[in-house]
Amino acid sequence: MKKYPLSSSKLQCLAALRRDSRPALLSLLFLLLSVLLLSSCNSNDDVLTDDFLGTITIDGDTECCSADEARIVFNIVKNLHEVTALRDTIQGTYSLHAYTTDGTFRVGYNDIYFVVTKLKNGNYVKDFSISQLTPLMTMNMNGKTMQHYTPILGDATTPPDAPQALKHTWISFLMPSTDADKWQLSYNINIQKHGEHELSKSIAVAALPEGQAWLKSFKAGDTTYYLSLVSPDKWQTGSNAIQTYVSKKSSPATSPYLLAEEEFTIDIDPRMPDMGNHTSPDNESLTKQSTGDYQGIINLTMTGLWRIYLTVRDKEGNIVAGEGNSLYWDVTI
Repeated sequence: MKKYPLSSSKLQCLAALRRDSRPALLSLLFLLLSVLLLSSCNSNDDVLTDDFLGTITIDGDTECCSADEARIVFNIVKNLHEVTALRDTIQGTYSLHAYTTDGTFRVGYNDIYFVVTKLKNGNYVKDFSISQLTPLMTMNMNGKTMQHYTPILGDATTPPDAPQALKHTWISFLMPSTDADKWQLSYNINIQKHGEHELSKSIAVAALPEGQAWLKSFKAGDTTYYLSLVSPDKWQTGSNAIQTYVSKKSSPATSPYLLAEEEFTIDIDPRMPDMGNHTSPDNESLTKQSTGDYQGIINLTMTGLWRIYLTVRDKEGNIVAGEGNSLYWDVTI
């Protein structure tokens, strides 16, 4: 079992006391002050929490994270909820875990986080990849089977400023699951570059509550695009950052719908249909960022249902969708 050495700042504090202490009368004072210093000297030092110690063993396994890296991953995923349907055991050695905000999937945008742990010690594995994500919907319509995919970000990657042991991607589901219409999520996992394993799981996708519509489509020419609104359930009254992704329907539809290379500008006009259809000031159009998403500002002056009318313009400023208030998201805050 690996021991946890004192931080350099704590050692410096103790060393300073030793130099100034004297035998006999000061020895007791030194012991008392040492205890105080271990808890107060450099109070910004990270401390392994009881939850952390009760979950993970740091034992020098070179496949696993250091204590600092494991702590960061632990503190991220403890605020999420595991999608237990995606849990799997790999090669009898590793355990795969997937997390979302509430442990479920819903229509529209869903962040997904993956970690791999060692079965023997619970620690996070540093080196793994998640690729070839293929969320497939199989629909049964009057005895006929139809299949289609849905917008996704792509392979899972390490988020900025996070350890290598955490991977993230997103999926925007077009429709909910039913008894007849089912989603299957397949992907490849490669741990420590030992070779890929293909996994495939049935998943449930819930409909959004009434008064929420966060995924909309529009056509430009013969091409269909999808607008996936990111996490509007976190909005509050006042000014909010608004973020969306524009995905392009694949041809055939049985391939994942990846981000559109085309560049658009998306004007927003938020209104309250239950309050005389009044609007709000100080909104900013969504524009494409270097990260591939679109960002803007939306100002919501009160709680209730907001219908956010959208006007999509191409790079030259021509309107390609949304004329006549035909395109909108619904968000209730």
